[in-house]
Amino acid sequence: MNETDVVIIGAGHNGLTCAAYLAKAGLRVRVVERRKVVGGAAVTEEFVPGFRNSVAAYTVSLLNPKIISDLKLAEHGLKIVERRAQNFLPAPDDRYLLTGEGRTKDSLAKLSPRDAEALDGFNRRLEEIADVLRAFVLRAPPNLVHGFGVGAIRESFNALGTANILRGLSLEQQRMLLDLFTRSAGEMLDEVFESDLIKALFGFDAIVGNYASPYAAGSAYVMLHHAFGEVNGKRGVWGHAIGGMGAIGQAIAHAAKAAGAEITCEAGVREVIVECDRAAGVVLDNGETTRARYVVSGVNPKLLYTRLVPSNALPEDFRRRMQHWRNASGTFRMNVALSALPSFTALPGDGDHLTSGIILAPSLAYMDRAWLDAREHGWSRAPVVEMLIPSTLDDSLAPSGQHVASLFCQHVAPELPDGRSWDDRRDEVADLMIATVDKYAPGFAASVIGRQILSPLDLERQFGLLGGDIFHGALTLNQLFSARPILGHADYRGPLKGLYHCGSGAHPGGGVTGAPGHNAAQMILRDHRGLFR
Repeated sequence: MNETDVVIIGAGHNGLTCAAYLAKAGLRVRVVERRKVVGGAAVTEEFVPGFRNSVAAYTVSLLNPKIISDLKLAEHGLKIVERRAQNFLPAPDDRYLLTGEGRTKDSLAKLSPRDAEALDGFNRRLEEIADVLRAFVLRAPPNLVHGFGVGAIRESFNALGTANILRGLSLEQQRMLLDLFTRSAGEMLDEVFESDLIKALFGFDAIVGNYASPYAAGSAYVMLHHAFGEVNGKRGVWGHAIGGMGAIGQAIAHAAKAAGAEITCEAGVREVIVECDRAAGVVLDNGETTRARYVVSGVNPKLLYTRLVPSNALPEDFRRRMQHWRNASGTFRMNVALSALPSFTALPGDGDHLTSGIILAPSLAYMDRAWLDAREHGWSRAPVVEMLIPSTLDDSLAPSGQHVASLFCQHVAPELPDGRSWDDRRDEVADLMIATVDKYAPGFAASVIGRQILSPLDLERQFGLLGGDIFHGALTLNQLFSARPILGHADYRGPLKGLYHCGSGAHPGGGVTGAPGHNAAQMILRDHRGLFR
């Protein structure tokens, strides 16, 4: 039996971030990880001999700059480079939209001069609200508590801090904030723009990892969630971690170890130990026990509360709600090894557009049909695909003259209808995804010399992403902010003393941000120092 101050379940990037901050503060920290490698979904693997790629998470922007600075991640080997162009959206009629610094308005003006004039105003309004979101990312949201006491006093001050942030908004900005939290992205975009491709650019952010139509209420928030990132001090920019997304997990792990944290791989957790209504440690799959003053979970809240915490230790209403925690990404993930770069009929040959996020979904209507088709059929027969070719920015990933590509594909049902198994349909759907790219870039299918396929079921098995949900829980209004993961527990504290949440199932939600890990560590340190609990 081992003893420590803190045991963290899962060595995903959030668990590692939490570990690094706690170890830097002087606590004894042990991280236990079921897989052979650290990083969770932010990992790089060789999937075909000589070809390496980010296996699950595949691009970087949301990783918080304060965390990068605090943990000195650059000193631990992390280097992030910007895409030379941000996004490329080809249309079936060979028109296209190419975005990035100095590109977007000129490209859009060829499609719609009216939209080019409207773009700056829309971007400004979106950025103003993204600034509000940035102010909330590294702080716990107001938490609802029972009765009057220290907790109520604490949350009163927290609510005042939240109000002060919102007080600085004009009335029109408050209206925009309300729209972005409650309305559909499709409705908002239709009110501003006329060109399908510019609406598709923003609309894709509303459905990425979100099993919903861009016309679903609340999808505008998912669009906003993807707008608050930055790369190397440039806001709204996306980039690539040299060496793949695994470089992020490795850098944070090095920072945690340098601060004194212990990280143990191939150490899955079988059960959380509960004694006298308090989390007191974990039992590993091999029967080993680690006792700790604080137990911190980086896994999906539903997984934690339906599989790891004894059901009789939880309040019945809490347990029932966690059983219905909604997981829905609609995600089918692929990595492919290529003998050559693709050439798109809309913009043939090599160029900066091949370093961008290539979005194959030419309209909001196309995205809406993809979702409806997946609900009925199990997967969209005209799917949404985003393709990145990171080897255009990082020659360490593939042999000279060859390349790797990430395909993030939507929409697919987390569970297939009529009891069908994803194990039986994986290759059929993978062929469809490659054929979809080939329609826009003839010859792409012939250039594929190897592939890695991850269905929603594979994502669950390998990474603990229930239903393939990349966010550890849908970003819906009833699972956001003070309701993430549930009203009364938005402060990173679970329903048992000594139990905390540090994963994407806590505020501010999914993406490779590090923010839940940072915020949970601050709450644990407060409790450890006896400030509130």
